[in-house]
Amino acid sequence: MARIDLGRATQLSPATITAITSDMLDEGLIVGIDAEEPKAPLARGRPRSLLAIDGGAANVISVRISVSRIDLAMADFTGRIFHSRKVHYDALTANAGTFPATLTDAVRSFVVEAGVEPASVLEVGVASQGIVDTNRGVVVWSPAFAGRDIPVVAPLQETFSARVTLSNDTNMITEALHWSDPARYSGTFAVVMVDYGVGMGLFLDDHLFVGASGAAAEIGHANHIPGGARCRCGRQGCLEAYLADYALLRMTQGLPEDTDPATMAVTAQTFEDLHDRAEAGDQQVIAVLEKAGVALGYGIARLLALIDPARVVLTGAGIRAFPFMEGAMHRALDAALVEDLRRSLKVDVVPWNEDFIRRGLIAQAMRRLDETLVLSTRRGR
Repeated sequence: MARIDLGRATQLSPATITAITSDMLDEGLIVGIDAEEPKAPLARGRPRSLLAIDGGAANVISVRISVSRIDLAMADFTGRIFHSRKVHYDALTANAGTFPATLTDAVRSFVVEAGVEPASVLEVGVASQGIVDTNRGVVVWSPAFAGRDIPVVAPLQETFSARVTLSNDTNMITEALHWSDPARYSGTFAVVMVDYGVGMGLFLDDHLFVGASGAAAEIGHANHIPGGARCRCGRQGCLEAYLADYALLRMTQGLPEDTDPATMAVTAQTFEDLHDRAEAGDQQVIAVLEKAGVALGYGIARLLALIDPARVVLTGAGIRAFPFMEGAMHRALDAALVEDLRRSLKVDVVPWNEDFIRRGLIAQAMRRLDETLVLSTRRGR
């Protein structure tokens, strides 16, 4: 937009707008461009000069770690993604000794392929399945690894000059929703992802809440039934053990609750297949999905009683089968909470899009980058 439009939008004086934008032009954060609007016939003077963010001012990288796959994307200072790729690794053998090198090699090659100077990458945001410790920069436990306590932040910081941060993947879905639709997703809301596991992201009082170590909102590993079904984390009775893909497959196959989740042959199509069987009238699958709906309802009830969110967003591949869970979920909510605690509940069902996590990582990196640049300016960079 033009300087005069910036003045109208911000209510700042023309002199203040000129001073601020001059500094930003000098720092290479914005650029001047000519307006593309047509000039009137015989109009005099130069085309109106507009200001735009300079995409070349900096680059950020998003890294999503899931089972056997590292998804990489690079965005410029405007937030535009201009390069991406997927790298596969062996999740069955990946541990603290092997994975850091795999990760740094993948990111190093990715930067070379993108054709940018390594020094232009100022932020690297990493999201992983499982439980993360943001203080130590490690993935404490995840189905993406054979081992535990996988270092992520330190190896990348030793290799690149960028700031590196680690997050849980569901938290990044929460960031993406807030970034894309802040009018709807602000204040206090929760995101529950039903997929290979059950994750949750919390936005409390207009901020992403991650807790003391980054492991807040692990609703999937809150106990649902004491001494119950075996969870992928190794414990018994977790909510995930009644709602994730391997749990539903175990129940539809009539296997015992102590079945090792690692032996369940789940695929990216598991939820789709269950939905199709339910659509075809398979009563066994319908009963299993209703049982999953009960577990989901009781999980949401605990959430409502604790933080009273304005909205609960349901997403993930498992939401494909939500029509067969919905009724049981609401019945469980009715049984678990008095009406006063559930009266204002709004549930949004958002079709799963893997790009949510990438967009959330980029949104968070951009916000950190903006704050860093503001501080640099204040210090007289």
